Amino acid sequence: MRITVYCSSSAQINKLYFEATRQLALAFLQENIEIIIGGGAIGLMGALTDVYIDNGGKIKGIMPKFMKEVEWAHKGISDFVFTDTMHERKEKFLENTDAIVALPGGSGTLEELIEVITLKRLGKFFKPIIILNTNGFYDPLQQLFENSVKEKFMHEKHLDMWEFVKHPKDVIPAIKNSTTWTKEAIQFATNR
Repeated sequence: MRITVYCSSSAQINKLYFEATRQLALAFLQENIEIIIGGGAIGLMGALTDVYIDNGGKIKGIMPKFMKEVEWAHKGISDFVFTDTMHERKEKFLENTDAIVALPGGSGTLEELIEVITLKRLGKFFKPIIILNTNGFYDPLQQLFENSVKEKFMHEKHLDMWEFVKHPKDVIPAIKNSTTWTKEAIQFATNR
């Protein structure tokens, strides 16, 4: 199984986010899961990568060339793809992946997550999307999605496009038990 992980590159965040990330990395390693990640050396990206490298896990980094030029790339990743643009990076994140897992993060993480949710809504992406809601970080986003449905901006079926989980141990079961999604999702992409 290959899982794309969206996560923070900030080193200034609460230590509990780092601990949850380490727990998730160990859970993935137990299942021999390959991860695809942004390839940064710091923050949750760096923490996840460090655990993977230290334990012989298979990891692929995808990063725009301009980020490599400012030395953001993790030096321990041997399988690296360097793209010309952020847009190309996001496309490569979705190639041959079996699931998306979003950890807490800033605008980049949110942008990647919202794009893949939009693609799923339009029937262009079918894999599970799991949002690790460590310390209630994503509570406002979950509320926003629920309000979007309540206010009829989205269909009630869209709540099946993702799953919020609170603990790293719940991520793999959520992937395995996720709702099947198909290209027919385009039929209810808008509320008519």
